[in-house]
Amino acid sequence: MKNLPQCPKCHSEYTYEDGAMYICPECTFEWAKDAVVENADHDRVVRDAHGNVLSDGDTVTLIKNLKIKGSSSVVKVGTKVKNIRLVEGDHNIDCKIDGIGAMQLKSEFVKKA
Repeated sequence: MKNLPQCPKCHSEYTYEDGAMYICPECTFEWAKDAVVENADHDRVVRDAHGNVLSDGDTVTLIKNLKIKGSSSVVKVGTKVKNIRLVEGDHNIDCKIDGIGAMQLKSEFVKKA
């Protein structure tokens, strides 16, 4: 049996080969056999509407009025959101907005404060 590398993302030992790729069945991460993957968790870069890099704990300001799905409420332009958390997915910011509660935002509608 070949000695296959551990998954660089979740460190699983159950990786397997598929052509020129290694695949992790636990987190579904794929990487090329000849690629040097240092840390797959830090490959993701989230940028605001002006191209500034965002990170966990940043404060951002909304640049557009956003309707709240399932409600008639609107989050107004200029609303400051403190202590954001970056997540995977289409809406890549988790946050709490005063007076509204927990929300998910898209980074394209915010600017770094």
